[in-house]
Amino acid sequence: MSLGRDHLPPHPGGHASENQDAEAAGRAFYGRRKGKRLRAGQEQRLAELLPALRLTLPPTGQALDPKSLFPVPTDEVWLEIGFGGGEHLAAQAHANPRTGIIGAEPFVNGVVKLLRAVDEGDLRNVRVWDEDATALLAALPDASLARVYLLYPDPWPKRRQRKRRFVSDAALAEIARVLRPGGVFRFASDIDDYAGWTLVRAARCRDLDWTAGAASDWTRPWADWPGTRYEAKALAAGRPPSYLEFRRVAPI
Repeated sequence: MSLGRDHLPPHPGGHASENQDAEAAGRAFYGRRKGKRLRAGQEQRLAELLPALRLTLPPTGQALDPKSLFPVPTDEVWLEIGFGGGEHLAAQAHANPRTGIIGAEPFVNGVVKLLRAVDEGDLRNVRVWDEDATALLAALPDASLARVYLLYPDPWPKRRQRKRRFVSDAALAEIARVLRPGGVFRFASDIDDYAGWTLVRAARCRDLDWTAGAASDWTRPWADWPGTRYEAKALAAGRPPSYLEFRRVAPI
């Protein structure tokens, strides 16, 4: 059962009448590319392991074949946009060895943390895109993914910054395009304003349907949720997260 588009909770930020094109134009979705200095072992993994895992996008006008990216058999492919320290991605890759998982993250210090998990866990079903996720989405063919995750994205809380939020009408349309019918987009945030922002924009996307049937469905994690360090910090600070799931509507 879906609550549909007439049951959105009160939303303190953003309005449906905002200029949708302005949201998508000229945005930089991430901040720093690199944080504190890397240790020698991290530098080594960055130099030796990342080139083997890094995706190369095809020429403009050509599409990736996601399943062909992995050296192991894959039943389906998932994408995590902005994987942070990579603990969620690594846990899902370990639990789902026949699922190929692409992680998009431009922050170098986050990438090296995932590389360590891949190396130590011998995770052969992981690939990395360390540039802007919008370019990756544009290169993926229609209906090629079973899941897309956007977990605790940078909220860009100031009003003048909100155009830098990853979630926009254009981004959700692209996510819906690459999801197969019945595929899901999962979003988590401890920022109420961003959760409401996402719900409003998802309600405008005809190809995505919010799956919640009761209030508890967006206040508790999904059944296969491994948890993250950021989530633990949010809970400790008294910021309960929202867990939103949207299903790709099958074409009529």
